[in-house]
Amino acid sequence: MVKTLNSCKIRKLGVIVNLRRERAPAVLKELASLAIKHGLALFTDKSSASLLPNCICQSNKAFFSSIDALMVLGGDGTMLMAARELGLIDKPIIGVNTGRLGFLTSIAENELEFAIKCLVKGNYSTDLRAVASCRVVSASGKTSVFRALNDIVITRGSSVRVVTLNVSIDNDLGTSYICDGLIVCTPTGSTGHSLSAGGPILVPDADVFVINLICPHTLSSRPLVVPDNNEICVKVSSAHGETLLSVDGQVSQNLAPGDTVNVTRSKKSVRFIHLPGYSYFSVLRQKLGWSGSVISK
Repeated sequence: MVKTLNSCKIRKLGVIVNLRRERAPAVLKELASLAIKHGLALFTDKSSASLLPNCICQSNKAFFSSIDALMVLGGDGTMLMAARELGLIDKPIIGVNTGRLGFLTSIAENELEFAIKCLVKGNYSTDLRAVASCRVVSASGKTSVFRALNDIVITRGSSVRVVTLNVSIDNDLGTSYICDGLIVCTPTGSTGHSLSAGGPILVPDADVFVINLICPHTLSSRPLVVPDNNEICVKVSSAHGETLLSVDGQVSQNLAPGDTVNVTRSKKSVRFIHLPGYSYFSVLRQKLGWSGSVISK
């Protein structure tokens, strides 16, 4: 399941934290104490430095180039933000869940010391998570480019009218969808917005994208799984009001009829850190409340 890559001993740990979480100050205090105990240098930005004694405060540009790995304290939204700020820089990420559901933040607060011990000893695995590259071309020819770890969503925004979206795969027209919106998600994003819209759950190392509709106006419309070496092109054919593009739920742009959204797999992935004993299916059982008969041997 996890594509294990060579693990190095972590000596310089970057920290990004969601300061709006009630537990953030207490977790940072514990992290600072553990860093001293295990000889770990902590790096952070100006907003978190006051809560993290003895840390090294740097600007974003110097911050990412100085660290061996990145620890994110928050929820999935904070992880998505951190991955976006990381951009094309190859540094592994580990998430500590101080939020609610937490599919991407695999470490609980009470596992923080165990996590630090594993990092400094190099006792962890990493897996590559696919990132979608999203190129938006307006009818006038203006181009914007985004990266999405989770999903790219096109919706009717605040309008009550449906939109018509033409979808092509490698220049081969699939069909036109009349719907409230459309989601293109990575395997990592399959447990996000797409899952809420009835899409499938993908294992993280599947080399595919999911195209999923939001409230399609025909019962024959179903989620479509395509190889991620294809280019997905979504053209806004018609819209009677606002049409909105959302990338990982954090970056947005208005769309107009004639605009196209082209999705391909980025050449640069994101590396997630997993501690010993990590199981993706265990995460699913816990987060989704799966239950069933217990099979005894």
